[in-house]
Amino acid sequence: MARTKRDQAPEEKRDEIVAAARTLFVAEGYEAASMSRLATAAGVAPNTIYWYFRDKDEVLVAVLDAEFSARMADYLQIPATDRAERLLWVANQLGQVSRLVGTVHSRLEKSPAINAWHERFHALSEAMLRAELQQAGMAPERIEAMVKISIFTIEGLLAHQLPEQEKRAICAALAAA
Repeated sequence: MARTKRDQAPEEKRDEIVAAARTLFVAEGYEAASMSRLATAAGVAPNTIYWYFRDKDEVLVAVLDAEFSARMADYLQIPATDRAERLLWVANQLGQVSRLVGTVHSRLEKSPAINAWHERFHALSEAMLRAELQQAGMAPERIEAMVKISIFTIEGLLAHQLPEQEKRAICAALAAA
């Protein structure tokens, strides 16, 4: 027997809303995706979204959390010894969701929730990179600078559309430094 909407677990409905939001935010952009369009895409009444999320920014944070979690397992499959490949992978993955990245940066000053997510994302990303550099045997006095240079490089690769070969060369040069 098919389940009715009322029989659906709240986590499942929340996940459906997040999946619909991800599709809209990536395809059309955060600003263009109204809450009523999101409700339609998720197959719920507009007020239903507010049972699960306080506002649109909270929906975006849920989308960002889901994206990060989904991609983390793949990242960990790349050998830690291949820093160039890991940097390139991160840049390419972020490039696939460039609208989300742009939205996060444009909403930092407007949304405490997005600002807090951004701070957590950078803290975690930088901590992971720092640990990888330590494990690779990098001199401790070089690690902090290399973490920042790596972050700036990835952000630069996102800002400038380059052929894959050039991106690969940049990441290889950074990893060799």
